[in-house]
Amino acid sequence: MIFQLFKKKSSRPIISDFSILGADMHSHLVPGIDDGSKSVEMSLDMIRGLMALGYQKIITTPHIRPDYFPNTTETIMTGFGELQKAVEKEKLDIELECAAEYFVDYEFREKIDNEDLLTFSGNHILIEISTFSPPPNLYESIFQLKIKGYQPIVAHPERYTYYQVDEFRKLKDFGCLLQVNTMSLTGHYGKPIKELAQKLLKADLVDLLGTDMHHPGHLEVLQKASKDGKIMNLIANKEFRNATL
Repeated sequence: MIFQLFKKKSSRPIISDFSILGADMHSHLVPGIDDGSKSVEMSLDMIRGLMALGYQKIITTPHIRPDYFPNTTETIMTGFGELQKAVEKEKLDIELECAAEYFVDYEFREKIDNEDLLTFSGNHILIEISTFSPPPNLYESIFQLKIKGYQPIVAHPERYTYYQVDEFRKLKDFGCLLQVNTMSLTGHYGKPIKELAQKLLKADLVDLLGTDMHHPGHLEVLQKASKDGKIMNLIANKEFRNATL
């Protein structure tokens, strides 16, 4: 008899959905105000899809970016109110919350000064930066957020491939949390982004996972990810803060 001395690790997922995370804290489900959902019906379909994937809470975060999506607190909350009514009408058993994804530029500093900011789970605020080059006022903006009592979360750091892992460690030391897109782990955004996401996870720098869902195509990517043993086992063996939100 030949004995197999080295067994290949099973690629079967040890968890079958994302219920271990509890909450998704990055999505674009408020219809018609950014590059996310185009209608209430589309939003409802995506919410149903997230529920089927095990999420019990959704924190949706429309863009606020003056050059592309000049949303305000008022436009976002008005649209979110309509979405909430539709969710209640459909009797969907999901906890829904709304904040925003802020683009760090010089106008963002004005919003910080005026404290006109949408946060979630208390003082958490989601920020993003350019995928081409870092903003010169990034650390200044983070400092101002911290002294005003906010907890900044850097959205999808793996997409800022001009940075090395050490720079993200510096951001963590400066008081930020880091949120990686689950879809980055599938290679959806390309190989360099997937590799950086993996490096950040290996370095234990990732605090949160988010779907960053914009449209039904993203739901399909997440559904495939839920059947990928490597991805799901990685999620099961790391500690994320989603469930605390």
